[in-house]
This record gives sequence, C-alpha cells and structure tokens, in this order.
Amino acid sequence: MMTADARTPARLRHAPSWLINLVSAHSHRLVSDGFAAAGARGYHYRLLAALDEYGPSSQAALGRNTGIDRSDVVAALNELAAKNLIERSPDPSDRRRNIITLTPDGSRHLAELDEVLTGIQNDLLAPLTPSERDQLTGLLTRVIDHHAKSRS
Repeated sequence: MMTADARTPARLRHAPSWLINLVSAHSHRLVSDGFAAAGARGYHYRLLAALDEYGPSSQAALGRNTGIDRSDVVAALNELAAKNLIERSPDPSDRRRNIITLTPDGSRHLAELDEVLTGIQNDLLAPLTPSERDQLTGLLTRVIDHHAKSRS
C-alpha cells in the first residue's frame, strides 16, 4: 500500500487528490473487511439503507437511489432475499415490475451494519477530533455536491 510518508515526494504529500485516493483505498478495505465479517457487502448496506429511508421501492428506483448498476442491484437483491432481509412482491400498478420491501430481519441486519460502519468510521478517523470529523465530512460533501452539479 502506498503511504504518504517522509519518502513520498512533497508534490504528492501536498496533493489533495493523491491523499484522498490513499484514504479512499484504506476506507474501502476497512468497509469491505468489516461488512464481510458481518456477512454483508457494501451493496447490501446501500440497498437496505435506501429501503429503510425511502420505503418500498422498485428495483430501478433502488438502482437510481444507490448508484448501483441494474444488474448488480438484481444480484444483490437475490442475496438479500435468500437471507430473508427483503421481500419482492408484484407492483399492483405494473405486474411486470417488483416492489422491494425491507423485512423485520432486514431492519435488524441494517442496525447491525450501522454499528459496524460506526466502528469503521471511528477507526478510519481516529486521529481527528469530533469537530474535525464534522469539518472533514462537510468539506468532502461540498466537493462532491459541486461536482455532482457540474455533471447534471
């Protein structure tokens, strides 16, 4: 793994894009490992969180709300359904489409994953104070929002 240490050229140690990339790689590894230990994947968390926040949804809406490709949504929903974490039922307004609903087991699993994610955030951001964590989150959100607007 690349790190920003004394041997790293100063140009890189002071380049936010490079530093963000390093933190992103470390964060991805922590999330993947943490969710895997809990019997889940990142897609599972994203889908369960969207169902919890927005309520029953079509597969297409879940894909849009989570940024997950349609084929990946179907595969992840199949995995969640096999664990009784979601239910599929025909949409009364369009029988060709399924409505996905979070089950009570799905809500419990989401709460477990929330705890896992909290631990991951604490590990990732350990050197920062709570105020610095809030500031970092706010700054990253501003950068993301700016670039999301320029794409639309």
